This record gives sequence, structure tokens and C-alpha cells, in this order.
Amino acid sequence: MTLAVYPGSFDPFTLGHRDILLRSLKIFDEIIIAVGVNQNKKTLFTPQERVKMIENEVNDIDLAKKNKVKVECFEGLIVDLARKYDAISLIKGVRGPVDYDYEAQMAGMNTVMCPDLETIFLMSKPEFSFIHSSLVKQISLMGGDVTGFVSESIKNNLKSKS
Repeated sequence: MTLAVYPGSFDPFTLGHRDILLRSLKIFDEIIIAVGVNQNKKTLFTPQERVKMIENEVNDIDLAKKNKVKVECFEGLIVDLARKYDAISLIKGVRGPVDYDYEAQMAGMNTVMCPDLETIFLMSKPEFSFIHSSLVKQISLMGGDVTGFVSESIKNNLKSKS
């Protein structure tokens, strides 16, 4: 069985994140969505709220795929979580050159710490390449419509924070 870890802050989980997850499920037998807890990063949602929102999103996908996804919080190094589950890969969505530059550096560091762990970059589809969680939060907090960026459920969660 091939298992991969899909790490991120997912604050909130966007349609772009969902697309990367669904595409990853075509490649791997199982995916762990690792919701990062970074005390230095200001988030709108608590880690527990983010996990719950993503679990709700996963519940909306095909039953066969749903059983292949686990969502959990993590603190610390992603390579440690990957080792815990004997994951073979990290999945990283890349929207463009800026994402790639940052993620390539992270992949290099992770390779040194865990040589057997491969980082897989999946390019965003064009229709999702501009979606950024920070911008989605900003639009929502300013009363804008985030339809087309997040699911209806997450849109409602964002409204509850406004």
C-alpha cells in the first residue's frame, strides 16, 4: 500500500486543496491530510476547527475515496509524521514559480532529514492557480463573496468568523 502525506495549514481548505487531494488519490492508496500547527502563524481557525472542516469536505467525496483519507493535526517536522506512518511521499500543490521556489527548498531540507521520502509536486489546475487561503480569508472578512474559492460549507464557516 502506498501512503502519502499532504501537509498544510489549510486555513481554510480551498477548492484548490480539494483538487490536489482528489488528484493525489489517483496516485496513492491512502492520504493523510496533515493540518499543521504553527504557533508563529496567525490562523483564523483553530487546528481542531480546520480538521473538522476538512473531514466534512472528505465526507462529501466518493465513499471509496473517503475511506482512503485521514485528517490529523501535527506539530513539529513533517518528516517525523511521515516516518510515523511509513509514508513514501509528501504531496505539495504548486500554483506557480513563487510556490515552487519555496517548496523546492523545503523538499531539499526534507530529503536531507529523510532520504527515502519523496516530495511530489502537483501543479494547480489553471482554474485554481490563483486561489490562496490568505486572500480567501481577507475577502470573506471584508464581506466579499468567496463562492468559487471554497465549498459552501467552508464559506459558511468563514461567515461565522466575520
